[in-house]
Amino acid sequence: MNKKSAEVVIIGGGIVGCATAYYLAKAGVTDVVVLEKSYLTSGSTGRCGAGVRQQWGLKMNVLLARESIRAFETLNEELDTGFDIEFKQRGYLMLAYNEPLFEQYKKNVALQQSLDVPVKLLSAQEAQGIVPHVNTDGLYGATFCPTDGHINPFTCNISYAEAARRMGVEIRTFTEATGITVDKGKVTGVETSGGYISTDKVLNASGGYSAQVAAMAGVELPTYPERHQILVTEPVAAMQDPMVISLAHGFYCQQVPHGSFVMGFGDPNELKEHVVTSSWHFMEEMAAKVLPVMPPLAKLRVVRQWAGLYNISPDAQPILGPVPEVEGFYCSVGYSGHGFMLAPVTGMALAAQMTGRDFHIDISPLSVERFAKGELIKEPSVV
Repeated sequence: MNKKSAEVVIIGGGIVGCATAYYLAKAGVTDVVVLEKSYLTSGSTGRCGAGVRQQWGLKMNVLLARESIRAFETLNEELDTGFDIEFKQRGYLMLAYNEPLFEQYKKNVALQQSLDVPVKLLSAQEAQGIVPHVNTDGLYGATFCPTDGHINPFTCNISYAEAARRMGVEIRTFTEATGITVDKGKVTGVETSGGYISTDKVLNASGGYSAQVAAMAGVELPTYPERHQILVTEPVAAMQDPMVISLAHGFYCQQVPHGSFVMGFGDPNELKEHVVTSSWHFMEEMAAKVLPVMPPLAKLRVVRQWAGLYNISPDAQPILGPVPEVEGFYCSVGYSGHGFMLAPVTGMALAAQMTGRDFHIDISPLSVERFAKGELIKEPSVV
């Protein structure tokens, strides 16, 4: 029977919503309803590349990613749902095909090493030793972290959901939030396609629809959706362990455990709309970016391609925590393509915030208030 009231309502059944629901329940707040307008993992979580890395250029991002990876490493045992998240820690190799990028990588590595991330700065030849088919022409060097890796986003999200359900969280699929009621500046409930839920706390975890959900509460969020496309090839014999990223070319490329290559790139001209259909020219552009760097991949046959939404914020950093103008309205949005890899730690942080507890990483710089103050946070290592 569907609850007509809840201590917390979470809008969005991707990994951000389900992980936060789990950590709330773990903290003793089990009177939680998660609303998902389609099926679990139907949005950005199920459409992402599912790589997780600690190789960032800002201290906060390194800390958040490091803590998330530590959580992922023991998640199967912690959640104990019978689902395997298939975390394969085969590393990330980040290539620098220009001198300014290599200089930035030197700074990044110094920061990462100071925060106990086991990353190394490599020569072009050392990079080729890890991935033999990398073209070293024009390659200044690279960085490599062996504890970065790849996860199955479907089993990971469903495992979080099942663990939350087991502790009493109600997860409603095919149930859309249609309105948020606010009285005297405070959240009072959520209108849904399945009836009204009375609550004084709402978490916006709706990914590409974050601005629309916020608008229901009378809140203006500076986020927008952006289509990102991915393709997958036929499976072939193992030839590449780590995820390979070239920021100069703007792509990432991973051979997943069953042998297929999954790859995508950032396109500043992509549609800024709720569109998740693929374009005919994506494969051609993808090939033009990846083949100069890894020529043997030209022999691969593409099986299919798909698209999902990044939820972009003005500084490509997430928006986390309460919204000042509406008491009880919280956000965990605007991840700009990094929501999957940060979900465990931001789930823990939001659960702590919503229950009035301290969290060991200060996420206050990621408050929505930073935009009004002009305190944007610029991360130098975004694909």
